[in-house]
Amino acid sequence: MNNSQVINTLLIVIGGGVLLYTLSADDVSPYFKIVGLVIIMLGLYRATNFWVATKDDHKTDNDNKED
Repeated sequence: MNNSQVINTLLIVIGGGVLLYTLSADDVSPYFKIVGLVIIMLGLYRATNFWVATKDDHKTDNDNKED
């Protein structure tokens, strides 16, 4: 697994953890919810950019095998 994929996954999990904490705890600042959403969205943004950049990698692998 690529290092950037690990970072993206950790960002999504940490953001989800922050949001779950805000749902379960009483008297939590709404800023924690905002921070959790921002962390999740950052992880998702990075992950989709990685997927778009590498979506055609399997085609070049197949082309190299045919040669």
